Amino acid sequence: MIDDNVKKYIDKSVLCWLATCDNAFFPNVSPKEMFTYGDNSTLLIANLASPKSIENIAKNPNVCVSFIDIFVQKGYKLQGTATIIDKEDVEFSLKVKPLTDLFSDKFPIKSVIEITVTKVDTIKAPSYFLYSDTTEESQIKNAMTTYNVKPN
Repeated sequence: MIDDNVKKYIDKSVLCWLATCDNAFFPNVSPKEMFTYGDNSTLLIANLASPKSIENIAKNPNVCVSFIDIFVQKGYKLQGTATIIDKEDVEFSLKVKPLTDLFSDKFPIKSVIEITVTKVDTIKAPSYFLYSDTTEESQIKNAMTTYNVKPN
């Protein structure tokens, strides 16, 4: 499910967006800054300050996560079921390690959201479909102009 290309986009993305629903199917979308893959079917997200996401997952474990490379304007949407791994859980230190190894252990990680991925879809900006001459290079150039950034 989480192949090398999906991993590449996870590694390049600054944020992911976690979508959850409560029992009344009212949605909640929340940005997550610390996330990575655990293996080829598992996504790990640090819960730093997400009480609504945690509350919703406890009621309804079905989730969706999206992330994109903002310059290329491509990415992935992952669907699956989430489990909350609290600090008291015997697996917590094992599950939090890939997150702290990549980012830091200075953030107050309250729990780890472990998502078993069941479906993967690509995300592409509409220009890829609407204009046949759209390339990743043209998207990068346009994004750099829009965001007023320059390559290193």
